[in-house]
This record gives sequence, structure tokens and C-alpha cells, in this order.
Amino acid sequence: MKIALIGYGKMGKAIEVFALQRNHRIVARVDADHPTEILKIKEADVAIEFSQPNAVITNLKACFDAQVPVVCGTTGWLERKNEVETCCKDHNGTLLYASNFSLGVNIFFKLNEILAEMMDKHAAYDVAIDEIHHTQKKDAPSGTAITLAEGVLHKMGRKKNWVKGDSKNENELAIHSFREDPAPGTHTVKYTSAIDDIEIKHTAHSRDGFALGALLVAEWIQDKKGILHMGDFLKL
Repeated sequence: MKIALIGYGKMGKAIEVFALQRNHRIVARVDADHPTEILKIKEADVAIEFSQPNAVITNLKACFDAQVPVVCGTTGWLERKNEVETCCKDHNGTLLYASNFSLGVNIFFKLNEILAEMMDKHAAYDVAIDEIHHTQKKDAPSGTAITLAEGVLHKMGRKKNWVKGDSKNENELAIHSFREDPAPGTHTVKYTSAIDDIEIKHTAHSRDGFALGALLVAEWIQDKKGILHMGDFLKL
């Protein structure tokens, strides 16, 4: 399989290692120092996009124009998600976006929804989300934390929206973001009451789970069409 890596930072390089181990070929490595590499994406069977929020929309549209399926893990741009999905459909393109490609995290997402549905009946428990990442991470809260929050909101009727930081509004779900080095990513969903606490937590030890997951999705998506999700891939 011929792969275009759009975003050649730490994640792009980690994906490259697994890609070469699995006998794939890298035909483009796009980053801020080599922007013209984007012209090579038409040679690819699939593109894997891990860039920056200010570049991701342009990159995704370039993939749709080139009729190259794209796997995207860049976060911090979802306010324009409808625009991107419309563009993908207009071009009969293929897009799978995920805030996190780790198998463990996606199981964690499902567990989070199951627990939220159970806890919705127990108003004595409040819920909040904590996330810890390295200091180079641009967006806060993380995309993974937002996905967790959306899972809680979907299953817990007494929470109406999420907010960054503390909230005194019982209808709001607080997300607390911390930036520390080194920290590939830790996410905790915590239910607290006067009597006891219940929490579930996922801790990443390296980028390898994210990188390999993104590559496995890229292998799967290359013959698909439309807007796809990790649930389609994992069949959770």
C-alpha cells in the first residue's frame, strides 16, 4: 500500500515505522518544511493526516480533490466538521476521523457510555473528566476528552453540555486539562458523591498504540467510501 503522511511530526514518524514494518511504501511526507509534498498525494492509496488545527481543513480538502481516502487524527477543528463532511460527500470521498485510534481508548469510550447510562439514575453522583497531556499539545481539552464528554452527554440526560474548567451549574460537565512532561495521555472519568467515588481511567504509555491503530484503519479504509467512524472499523 502506498501511503501519504500528512504531518510528519512525532506521530507521523511513529506511523512510518509501523508502515515500513508492514511492507507499505511512503510516497509523501508533508510538513511545514516540505509543503509541496502535498502534490504527491495523488500517488497514494491512502493518506494519514496528523498535522495542526490550522492546516487540517486544507489538507483534508486536498485529499478529497485527489480522490484519496484519508484517515485523520488531528484534533482542535471540529467546529468545521460539517463543512468538511459536506466537502467529502460532494467529492464522493472517504474520511475517517477519530480523536484517538488506540484500540484500548476506543474500548474505553464504549465503557464510558455504559457507565454513564448506569449512573444517570443516581443523581447523588456528579461527574467530571480530567485529561493530562504533554506540554506540546496545542488544544485543550483534548479531542479524546471531548469524545468522552460527548459519550457522557449522549447517555446522561441530566448533563446538557461540557465546559472547560470548573462549573457550578449541575447541568454542565467539567473537563479539566493539565499539561505535563512526559505524558502521552491520561484520561479519567470520575463520579463523586458524599459517600464514595467511582472512576475509570485510561493511561497511554507511548504513541505506539495510536500510531499502529491509525495504520490499521488506513489499511481497512482504502477500498471504502463515505464518512466512516472507529465504530465501523472495530464493530464495538
